[in-house]
Amino acid sequence: IPAGFRMEIQTGGNNPFLTRAKDHLQLYPAEAFKKVEQDLESKPSFEPNVQEFARHFIGGSSECPLDAQGRITIPAHDRDFADLAGKITLLGVLDKIEIWNQDRYEAAQQKILESLNDIQKAVSEL
Repeated sequence: IPAGFRMEIQTGGNNPFLTRAKDHLQLYPAEAFKKVEQDLESKPSFEPNVQEFARHFIGGSSECPLDAQGRITIPAHDRDFADLAGKITLLGVLDKIEIWNQDRYEAAQQKILESLNDIQKAVSEL
């Protein structure tokens, strides 16, 4: 993990949590991950979408300590899921670090750029 991210990701001396997004991995500081858990707990637990999202996001998460050099060990099943066999891209995004296969990230960015005006408008209306 780059030095600039280490202090943020280890808030309060707690280990961060690694979880899966749709096509990449996300590394959350423990406090931010707890907020996501609390938000999910406030939703109706009988709702199928809540169950499925919690199963994917929370059920597939793992505590991910940093070693003395600031490295993390990404479990093999998560490396396979995110296709992290080659070059990767790390991004600090709000309260988390996204971990991408570089080719997937570039393709996702291209897709965003193609509809950025519509995305900006939709976000401004939230």
